[in-house]
Amino acid sequence: MLDVLGLGADDERVYRALLGRPGSPAPLLAGALAVPVPRVEGALTRLVGWGLVTGSPDGDFTAAPPAVALGALISQRRDGLRTAEQALASFAEEHRAAMTGSSISDLIEVVTGVDAIRHRFLQVQQAARTEVRSFITAPFVALPPDENTAEPMALGRGVRFRAVLDRAVLAEPGIVHDAMDSLRNGVQLRVADQVPMKLVLADADLGLVPLAVTPAGEPGAVLLHRSGLLEALDALFETVWRAARPLELPGAGAGEIAAERGEEGPSDLDRQILTLLLAGLTDLTTAAQLGLSPRTLHRRLRRLMDVAGVRTRMQLGAHAVRHGWTEPV
Repeated sequence: MLDVLGLGADDERVYRALLGRPGSPAPLLAGALAVPVPRVEGALTRLVGWGLVTGSPDGDFTAAPPAVALGALISQRRDGLRTAEQALASFAEEHRAAMTGSSISDLIEVVTGVDAIRHRFLQVQQAARTEVRSFITAPFVALPPDENTAEPMALGRGVRFRAVLDRAVLAEPGIVHDAMDSLRNGVQLRVADQVPMKLVLADADLGLVPLAVTPAGEPGAVLLHRSGLLEALDALFETVWRAARPLELPGAGAGEIAAERGEEGPSDLDRQILTLLLAGLTDLTTAAQLGLSPRTLHRRLRRLMDVAGVRTRMQLGAHAVRHGWTEPV
């Protein structure tokens, strides 16, 4: 638990033991923990150096109050991270200056193979300080969205995520469930009729563009550093983002049938149906994604048309958007 502060397993065990046994010598702690005395003595030496433990002339040791001792250690680590962030900014600026006038080979790195692309895909997200933007199309080359471990970690650091999904992606198995999880975590999603390419951008510094399979049968990608080409991809993303339709799914999970709200409006499941249909999915695909039969979906749509007082699907869509039926409640 305390390894993030630099403490080893022995250090943490000895410190915890001392919390309940103040004034204990090393041999007593070694017996209680079933650990050799030299290992306990080594841990005590380190703990004393960190200010987590105090020793007496008689060879007894006492743990310092956690709120004070660990709080000070956490503050030191936090200060160290701030210094590292400042150094990162400085190094990044030096790198940008050095890259000015660089050759094409310095600005573009070719990545070949699924494992290498996956590694770079995660690295690009980990390098982001403010925002990650992406185009998502099928098929998934490196890894599917539900295996993107870098996304939740970056979100925890306060990094903003925006993604445009190709409409065809919404027909992939399980993608609606993954999209809902991402929306709940703060990711902004939009849907476009057609996304021009796969793309991941980290701030305005890095971009990863997967390419077609090579003649040898391996997928490839290019990693772009700050350049005119990267600026063009930045502008392309913003253009597609502005034209795409926001995807805002209600809180109920895929396949969960929420309680009806009554005749005055749609249930949470109805809202999911309307959202997916307005995003361009077919009836069959929408029903499959939500675990419904086509007949159940059609029955719900007929009820919504009755509630809205309309006669066509197009009129229902307009009514749903106008009255906020596709917005979360």
